[in-house]
Amino acid sequence: MNLELTVDDDRWQGLESLSRQAISAVLSYAELDPGCCEVSVLGCDDARISELNAEFRGKPTATNVLSWPAEDLSPDQAGQVPHPPEPDFTGEIPLGDIAVSYDTCAREADEAGKDFDDHVVHLLVHGTLHLLGYDHIRDPDAALMEGIEVEILGKLGIDDPYKV
Repeated sequence: MNLELTVDDDRWQGLESLSRQAISAVLSYAELDPGCCEVSVLGCDDARISELNAEFRGKPTATNVLSWPAEDLSPDQAGQVPHPPEPDFTGEIPLGDIAVSYDTCAREADEAGKDFDDHVVHLLVHGTLHLLGYDHIRDPDAALMEGIEVEILGKLGIDDPYKV
């Protein structure tokens, strides 16, 4: 996989490895050749992700992860699998960009009693699924996306993050 990693916060130790693990697992699930796929990941802090959230979503608050798909692959009807991405003229499949905030990830993991790395992998899986056209705004889409996340994380040895 062509992973472009930018780390704006020195606390992000091991982000490349976690990104490769999560993104590869999603690409494997989607039966996409990782060697053809391009993803950009930004490891930042709450201040930077707040700026991005304000600029792109009109929400000037911190969040855990943001995604910018290279193309809209949304399904035609709620609960359906998104359209598969197509290679560009070079044969590459540009999927898009993901930003993840250290501060919010650390706080959420601590509050939930979760392993930090497992939580980050979950958020990167979640973000990568967004790049592939999955979403959670409509209930049928949310159920589909959550089920896929749980399946992928289970294969990685990570507990269901949605169990209370």
